[in-house]
Amino acid sequence: MSEAERARKLRRRHMHERQAVIFGVLLSFLALSFVTAAAIYTGNLNIPLFSRAFTVKPSPTATHDPQPCPPAGALPVPAGNITVNVYNGTNATGLAKSTGDALTQLGFKVKGEANAIASYTGTARISFGIQGIAQAYTLAAHVDNPEFQLDTRQDTSVDITLGDKFLSLKATDKVKLDPKTPFAPPPGCIPYNQLVTAPPASSAPTPTS
Repeated sequence: MSEAERARKLRRRHMHERQAVIFGVLLSFLALSFVTAAAIYTGNLNIPLFSRAFTVKPSPTATHDPQPCPPAGALPVPAGNITVNVYNGTNATGLAKSTGDALTQLGFKVKGEANAIASYTGTARISFGIQGIAQAYTLAAHVDNPEFQLDTRQDTSVDITLGDKFLSLKATDKVKLDPKTPFAPPPGCIPYNQLVTAPPASSAPTPTS
């Protein structure tokens, strides 16, 4: 074999080796992208930018810190009539999705699941507008020691932000809700009528996610 043929053969071998490396890198990148996308879609990888089926929007401004009392005679709302947004205020991956799935099993209309804007210390914070007090109390019956937060939204939707002390929803046999029994005002709550007529507070916006 001549030197020229040997050189051509060597060049071809080097070219094939480079192509194999390039194709290997591309295939590895595609495989990693596919696995990552699948994890995000199924909720096993919780990234705020890619939260499945829900985009985090600026939350309504909190207007009152005290817990509002339920309106007189207010009854529990059927779960199917309550729209809930679930936020993960912890570092636990997939907590919003698993809790959203559990609420869906109970009949709630889960609009979306996402990471909270900021972490939350506590069991859960339930945020709602003046029109959604009965919905908030209904949802709260499924959670241990929730915090209530009234904001400026005008619809009946409810947000629940899961905190670092949250483990799971209550077992159904522990949920004390009677569709024919009005909510009892908890100690220290502010009467509903006072909150309806009270002017909005001038405090800075508080993220409720």
